[in-house]
Amino acid sequence: MKLEELQKAMIEAMKAKDKARKESISVLVSAVKKAGIDAGCRDDIPEEMVNQAVLKEIKTVKEQIDTCPASRTDLLEEYQARYAVMNEFAPKLLSAEEVKEILTSKFADVLATKNKGMIMKTVMAELKGKADGKVINQVVAELTK
Repeated sequence: MKLEELQKAMIEAMKAKDKARKESISVLVSAVKKAGIDAGCRDDIPEEMVNQAVLKEIKTVKEQIDTCPASRTDLLEEYQARYAVMNEFAPKLLSAEEVKEILTSKFADVLATKNKGMIMKTVMAELKGKADGKVINQVVAELTK
């Protein structure tokens, strides 16, 4: 996903007068720009950084949904709508089977150590942004038993 794609989607939502969608995409654009500024690449933000910022915002909204009181249905609906819009822009993450396949083929030597901390450190550098950390952790735990 590129920042330009997000900005085009936001402009389309503005033209369609879809305020909720525009605001959701605007949050993503802001997060991506902030990440770019923090990393010192304001003008040319790499796709990997865009994907990480989008995933971080999705995680934040998911936490808001999980912690929202049941009595606040208005807020819950708003968070769920924002979550749905943001998921459209989320990068496709690897499944547990795909992660297991990558670990057994590329990281067989590290897996042989059975040192979970060392395995996670090595693997996360390669799979960050491509797979969910929880999924990677579960697969590593399964393989080190």
